This record gives sequence, structure tokens and C-alpha cells, in this order.
Amino acid sequence: MTLRTAVVKAHRWMGLIVASLWLLQALTGIFAVFHWEIDDALTPGAHRKTDLAAIERSMSGFAPHSIWATAGAPDRYDVNVAGHVIRVDGAGRILRVRRDDERFAHGGIVTTLVVLHQSLLAGDRGRSIIGASGVLLLSNMMLGLIAAWPRPRQWKRTLRPSHSGSRLGALYSWHRASGLWIAAPAFLLIAAGVLLAFDNVTERLLQAAPEEPSARPSRHHPPIGMAEATQWALARYPGATVSGIGYPTLDNAVWTITLKQSEELQRAYGRTRVLISAVDGGVVSDFNALDAPPARRFLNLLFPFHTGEVGGLPGRVAVLGIGGWLIAVVLLGFALFFTRRRRRAER
Repeated sequence: MTLRTAVVKAHRWMGLIVASLWLLQALTGIFAVFHWEIDDALTPGAHRKTDLAAIERSMSGFAPHSIWATAGAPDRYDVNVAGHVIRVDGAGRILRVRRDDERFAHGGIVTTLVVLHQSLLAGDRGRSIIGASGVLLLSNMMLGLIAAWPRPRQWKRTLRPSHSGSRLGALYSWHRASGLWIAAPAFLLIAAGVLLAFDNVTERLLQAAPEEPSARPSRHHPPIGMAEATQWALARYPGATVSGIGYPTLDNAVWTITLKQSEELQRAYGRTRVLISAVDGGVVSDFNALDAPPARRFLNLLFPFHTGEVGGLPGRVAVLGIGGWLIAVVLLGFALFFTRRRRRAER
């Protein structure tokens, strides 16, 4: 057996064994690129400008533990309370209520598909499986490139798949050309996904410093409210927008305000954080994402790169295209395999 024959066989059988998981990843990944907009489009309600004090009053009876921007329509937020997620508009008016364990109704299907993409609905073990499948996909792409790499004078012909000749020849031509067209950006996109799946390992390998020190605890009743604490954090970063708000607890009486500065590459969820004491309003810590060490900036870049956010709308559309490319290449590989088997059986 020649080296090329071994490479082709390894590429073929690895693809056949793991293809169903790769297809699932590609399909859910395509959906996830615009899932924020889809989720908000499924939730009716007029636009109302953000009024933090109004949201605070509206949610005062629910004991929330965090608030996050929905990232779809502007001035909408998900308020997380015990066992439920409450979507409100900028004036604090409730648009919908969903249980944490709801898989389908009230927008639950959107979350289900996204979590399926991230962890197969299996928590940390599922994330490890997704990461391992990504490593296999990267390895199989390398094997495919080795097998498909044309000679110097054959590049033009190879990159222009042929419609003429037999069905088998046409399938091989399209599978080979498709693999060569977008292999490089797809490799980078998938590699970012693998690093996200193994984020704890990636953080340790890069020796990235934590984003903020531990906050000082207090058991006093917090007199500083959500709206006031958030306004103080925004005052430190003029022009920034609110990504999320973490509520204080009895053991950690601190408001964690997550902001997005306009210079950050994320589309909606920034990495700048200000911790405000809920006891006296003092700044416990201030993490400016734009001044982060290189290792931390690299980690912060992984998610917006994987989702295409770094390139704005064209970048997100490009990620859709790469997802469609992966589906097409896998299906072409299936068609090529079964066409070969049928021909051999007919002989």
C-alpha cells in the first residue's frame, strides 16, 4: 500500500464514521450565527429605549441574579431568576417568560439548537466530545488536502470541477475542488471552535491572567441598586453599551457590570467588566478589555472569530458559507463512496 493510498483510506473511513456528528455541527452552527436575531424576531413587542431604573422597578419582585442583552433586537434583555428567563423590553415590560428547562416553547428551541451545537446538551462531557470531533475534523481535512493536492501544472484544472464524463468522475472532481477552495478559512474557523470547546485547557496553556480579582465579600444589605451601579460603570467608559449585569449575593456583595466598548471586536457581548460594591458604590475592580494582555485578548477573540462577528455582517455571512461548504463536502463524500460501492457490486 502506497502512502497516498493509506491517506485516502484514512480520510474516507474517518469521514464516514464521524460524518453524522460533523453534519449536525454544521447545521446547528449555521443556525447559531443569527440565532439572536431569530429569537427576538419570534418574540413580538414594540421597541422601547433602555431605562435601567424602569427595568429595576419591574424586576424588583423577582429576585433576579443576572441580566443579559438579547443581542438580537436593540434594547431587549433576558432577566435570569430562579428557574426562569424573563425577556423584557427597555422599559422593563415583560415580553415572555420561559422555564430554564424548556426545550421548545417560548424561544426554547433556539437555545436548544445553540446548546446542541456547543455541547450536545450534555454539559462539560458534551463539550469534550464536540472538541474531540473538531480535532478529528481538522485531521481529516489535512488528510484530504494531502490526497487532493494537485501537481503544480494541474491547479487550474483541479479547481474547476468537471461536469463531463462519468458520474463517479464528476463527484470526485467536485469533492476534490470543494475541499481545496475553502480549506484554509474553514480550518481556522474550526480550530477556533476546538479551542472554545477546550477553553479551560486553552487558558491554562496560554497562562492567561484572570479577568478580574476576587471581590470583597459583605453580608450587609446592598443599598446600591442595579441602575445606579450600572450608570457608574458606564460613566467610566463613555459610549459603551451594557452586555450583562451580575447581581450581588450574600457572600459577594458586588455588582458585575459587563460592557462592550465600540473598539471591541465582539458584536454584542463585550469583555470589559467593572465590579461595583453594592455596599458603598466603590469600584472593586475594573477590567478594560482593550488593555488586556495578549493571551487574554487572544482568548477573547476566539468566539467572535468563530461566529464571524469580527467581520461584521459579511463575516457572519462568510461563516454561513463555510458551514454550507462543510455540508456539501460531506454529502459529496457520501455520494462518492456509495457510487463507488454500487459500481463495484455491478461488476
